[in-house]
Amino acid sequence: MRYYSTRDAGRKSMYSLKDASFMGLAPDGGLFMPEYIPRVDLEQVLLAAYSSYADMAVYLASLFFGEEFSSDVMRSLVQRAYNFSCPLRRLDDDLWILELFHGPTCAFKDFGARFMGAVLGQLREGDEHLTVLTATSGDTGSAVAAGFHGVPGVNVVVLYPKGKVSNLQESQMTTLGGNICAVQVDGTFDDCQALVKQLFNDKVFRATHNITSANSINLLRWIPQSFYYFYAWTQWYKATGRMAPDVVVPSGNYGNITAGMLAARMGLPVRRFICASNANDVVPQYLASGVYRPRPSVCTIANAMDVGAPSNYERMMCLYGNNYQELCSSLYGWSCSDDDIRSGIAAIYQRYGYVSDPHTTTGWLAAQHYAARGFSLSTAHPAKFQEVIAPVLHRDVEVPETLRHVMNKQKAFTCIGVDACQLKKLIHKVVALSFTTVNDIDDGRPMG
Repeated sequence: MRYYSTRDAGRKSMYSLKDASFMGLAPDGGLFMPEYIPRVDLEQVLLAAYSSYADMAVYLASLFFGEEFSSDVMRSLVQRAYNFSCPLRRLDDDLWILELFHGPTCAFKDFGARFMGAVLGQLREGDEHLTVLTATSGDTGSAVAAGFHGVPGVNVVVLYPKGKVSNLQESQMTTLGGNICAVQVDGTFDDCQALVKQLFNDKVFRATHNITSANSINLLRWIPQSFYYFYAWTQWYKATGRMAPDVVVPSGNYGNITAGMLAARMGLPVRRFICASNANDVVPQYLASGVYRPRPSVCTIANAMDVGAPSNYERMMCLYGNNYQELCSSLYGWSCSDDDIRSGIAAIYQRYGYVSDPHTTTGWLAAQHYAARGFSLSTAHPAKFQEVIAPVLHRDVEVPETLRHVMNKQKAFTCIGVDACQLKKLIHKVVALSFTTVNDIDDGRPMG
C-alpha cells in the first residue's frame, strides 16, 4: 500500500507508509490518502468482532498495513494499543450510543493515538529520532501524550489554546513529563493549528528536526479510527437485525467522521452520516449552501469541536470525488448553541438517566432532529466536563480512576504567543535536550 496527497489529482507522487506517516502532511500541503481503499469481508468482521475488538482491528489493519508488518507483529501492535472496551449502549429502540471513552485518557482519540504510537515506534529504525508536533482543541493532546509517553526515539510537543481547554484536559497533557512537552498558546485552536501548518510548510526546519504530526491529518491517526465503526455496526446488527444504520458523529476537525466515511467505502453498511456541530458550523453551512467558508473559531462548552477551518475537509471531499451532490446525498449537517447543549444534557438525563458530555449531546440533538435510527458516537467521558455538566444536573459526575490520578498532579508547560519563531526555538531546545523532562525544558513562564 502506498499513499498520495489529496492535492495530487494525478497521483504523480506516491509515498511509503513510513514516509507518509513520518511527514504527516504531504509536501504540497495536502493530506495523505491510501492509493486504494480495501474491501472488507463483513462475515470475517463479525466473526473477529465476536472474539474481541483487538481481533477485529488486527483483520482491518492488515488490509492497509499487512505488507509492512508480519501477522505476529501486527497482532502485537494492535493488542498493545487496544486493551480496553468499546461498548454500544441502548438509549431506546431507535438510538444507541457507542462509548469511545473507556481508554486511558477517556476520549475517542485513544483509538487513533495509541495505534499511531505503537506503529511509529515500530517503523523507527536504529537511533532515528522523531518529533511529534500536534495541536489540540481538547482531547487530542492528552491522547497523543499518553499514546507516545515513553516511546523510544520520539519527543512530543503538544500545542493547546490558553483558557480554552478544561482543567482536567490540561492536567492530562501537562503532568506526564518525560518525552512530552506541553505548550500553552495565547490564542485559539485555529491559531495552534496554523502554527503547526506553518512549521510543516517550512521544509528546511521540518527536515532538520524530523517533525511529524499526530493530529488526524496523520494517516496513522486517521485510518484506525475507521475500525470502531465496524465494531459498532456488529453490535448494532446483532441487537437489532437491521443492516444499514444512521451514524451520527459529533464533529470539529472532521477526522472522526471522515474515518467513518472511509469505513463506508470499505464496505460498512451505512444509510447516512449526520455530522453534529456546535456554533462552529462551517461544514453544515457548506452542506446547506455549497459554499465552503472557513472562519475563525468561537469558544463553546463543547470545546473539542471549536474548529473554524477543519483540516479534514480535503479528505472528506477526496472520498467523494470532490462531488458536492454526492457528498450531500450521504452526509447531513446539524449545529446547535451552548444553550441547546445544556438543555440536551438535562433532557438526556431526565429521559434515560444517562449522563452525556457536551460533545455527545450535540450528537443526540442531531439524531433527534433527523429522527435517526442507528447509533451516535460518544466521544468523551462526562467527568472531563464537570464544570459544564454539574450546574445543569445539580450533581457531580463520578470521576473514573484513570482521570482521578492526574487531577492533583502539578502541571508543567511552556507559554508562547502565536509566534512561529518562539515555537521553532522551543522545538530546537526539545530536540537538543532529547529525553529530558518537561520541567528541565521550562519552568512554566512565557518564552521571550
